[in-house]
Amino acid sequence: MGRKTSIAAPAISGYTAPSVHCLRWFVPPRVSPWTSAFAAYLDRRVVMVLLLGFSSGLPLLLTFSTLSAWLKSEGISRTAIGAFALVGTPYALKFLWSPLIDRLPLPLLTRLLGRRRGWGVLIQALLIAAILALGATDPVAEIWLTAGLALVVAFLSASQDIVIDAYRVELLEPGQQGPGAGAVQAGYRIAMLAAGAGALLVASAFGWFAAYAAMAALLAVGMAVFLLGPEPAVKVSAATAERERRAGEYLTARPHLRGPRAALVAWLYGAVVCPFADFMARPVWWAVLLFVIGYKLGEAMAGAMANTLYIEMGFALDEIAWVSKIFGFGATVAGTIIGGALVARLGMTRALLLFGILQSLGNLFYVLQAMAGHNIAALALCVFAENLTAGMAGSALVAYISGLCNVAYTATQYALLSSLTAVGRTVFASVSGKLADVLGWVDFFLLTTVVTVPALLLIPWLMRRQGGVASKSG
Repeated sequence: MGRKTSIAAPAISGYTAPSVHCLRWFVPPRVSPWTSAFAAYLDRRVVMVLLLGFSSGLPLLLTFSTLSAWLKSEGISRTAIGAFALVGTPYALKFLWSPLIDRLPLPLLTRLLGRRRGWGVLIQALLIAAILALGATDPVAEIWLTAGLALVVAFLSASQDIVIDAYRVELLEPGQQGPGAGAVQAGYRIAMLAAGAGALLVASAFGWFAAYAAMAALLAVGMAVFLLGPEPAVKVSAATAERERRAGEYLTARPHLRGPRAALVAWLYGAVVCPFADFMARPVWWAVLLFVIGYKLGEAMAGAMANTLYIEMGFALDEIAWVSKIFGFGATVAGTIIGGALVARLGMTRALLLFGILQSLGNLFYVLQAMAGHNIAALALCVFAENLTAGMAGSALVAYISGLCNVAYTATQYALLSSLTAVGRTVFASVSGKLADVLGWVDFFLLTTVVTVPALLLIPWLMRRQGGVASKSG
């Protein structure tokens, strides 16, 4: 049978069941020196995950802010540029086609490279071609072609994320999920700097096609990992095999579902129905979904209005840009690395609680900024604190979601859960402007500080309500 672990502490080494006294949750277990937590980043598999995170982060800005800068430089209207935000829809819907990537074998590639690596190489090859094609378009003369290719790039980028997330979860040992989460996010942030500021510098010197071609070339980093790295071994548990065996028996007993039709229905059942049925068979699964949605809700709401606050405080765009690049980027990467290392040291429950509290307190620095007005030192402190704590909480959440996945359905289940994390920055964050108008800056950011409290309270509640859910059980 697959291994069962606590719902609030999925398969993280060094975890000790907490007592009823909340304060003891923050006392790290006596496992190894603190430095050993950071030494995990030197492991070959974690370095591979860092490189894959870099590949995952490259395409995003090429269809968002970098593309917007290109369109603006060509004189495209603000209305049209705003409409281009719709090309990001595949990132929120990637769970719909993740079952195909989870189960569908590819001719030749699956046999040569394996399930994950075969899909990874194919998608990255198509992504390189799509980015080159997008960079070769003329937005002024063929705006619809530019939009269509941007949508293709976003779709392939979301598909690449499905493969990379599944590969990472299956490649790493349970105790490496924390450092793996930090590594993939650090690589992602470095790539966003390259595809943002880096692409703009290349474009200013050599043109937009050269910028997009350079970003396409950098995807070779991820392709090298898939070509040279190992294929993760996936062990299917008896429970998973039994669920799919019963489906086969059901189809065999129905004469009208024999032959190719029966094979297709059986495959669809295993690829599409079983991943969701497996997750929903776990105790209080709905509470897990609510927790995933709410954990970073306050950070998403505050982040949606951060630049608006800075501009209203009198900061120039170049001041915001330089502080964000220096303090924001460095703090985010540091937060993801520190958070990922300490997840393994603290244990999942303590890490989620501690980093979630720090993330909420980080929003208080927006309150200080609103009171300080145009003050560069306050801006630097605000950006640093918010990005550092958000990075730590992000690593803990990624590690938690990774531990929830049944390795028989990693791609589908991770795509579902990670898509839910986008709800906060889309649906709920969309009302941030209205709330800021009604409440004012100080009260609005105080609200973002406490809005995550229900999600934090769910952690001990989930632990008391049930004894465990399947975690990497297969």
